[in-house]
Amino acid sequence: MKALLALPFLAFALIAAKPAPQPAAAAPAELDINPPAAIAADPNNHLHLQLSNGGTVTIQLRPDAAPNSVQRIQTLASQGFYNGTPFHRVIPGFMAQGGDPTGTGGGGSKLPNLKAEFNSLPHLRGTVAMARTDDPDTANSQFYIMYAPNISLDGKYTVVGRVTSGMAAGLGAKRRPSVSRSGSLPASSSPSRATESSASQARS
Repeated sequence: MKALLALPFLAFALIAAKPAPQPAAAAPAELDINPPAAIAADPNNHLHLQLSNGGTVTIQLRPDAAPNSVQRIQTLASQGFYNGTPFHRVIPGFMAQGGDPTGTGGGGSKLPNLKAEFNSLPHLRGTVAMARTDDPDTANSQFYIMYAPNISLDGKYTVVGRVTSGMAAGLGAKRRPSVSRSGSLPASSSPSRATESSASQARS
C-alpha cells in the first residue's frame, strides 16, 4: 500500500510529459456518383470485359475513390489475369462475382492483399466493388457487380467503379459467363492483349 501511495507524483509527471493529442483524421470526402471529367476522359479508366456469351461489359473505374484497388484491377487486366475467369457466383437480384481463376471463390492473384479503401460511393445497380472475406483487408483480385441497389453494403466494401454498358446483354438474369478478354480498350480497337459468401462476405 505504501508503494502505491508513492506513485501519484511520478504518474502526474508522465502524463504531463505526453504530447498534445492529435486531431482525429478527417472522414473521407463525399464523392459524386459521376466521375470527375478528367477520370472519365482517360481510356485507362474504362475496363472492358468481353464475355464468353458474346456480351461486353464496360466499367467506369474510379481511381479517385479507391486508387490502390483500381490500380490492382488495371494491372491484372493488363497481364491477362482475368481472361478465362468465370463469374463463379451469380445471385439474381443481388450480384455477380468473378475474378477468381480457380472458379471456387477462394482464389486470387499472387499479389499481396489490399488494404480496404472504403468510400462514399453507394451500392447501386451496376456498382463494382472488391470482394473480400470477413477481414476488411483481404481484397485481392475478386470483384462483384451489383444487379440492384443494396445500401446495407455501403461503406463496408471497396467500391471501384460502375458498369456503364452491357449489364443486360452480358450479365442478364441466370447468366454465368466467363471473361474471354479484359482490358482498357474494346476488343475491336486493341491490337494485342490489353488486356458471395453472403452479403456480409462477398468472397467465399
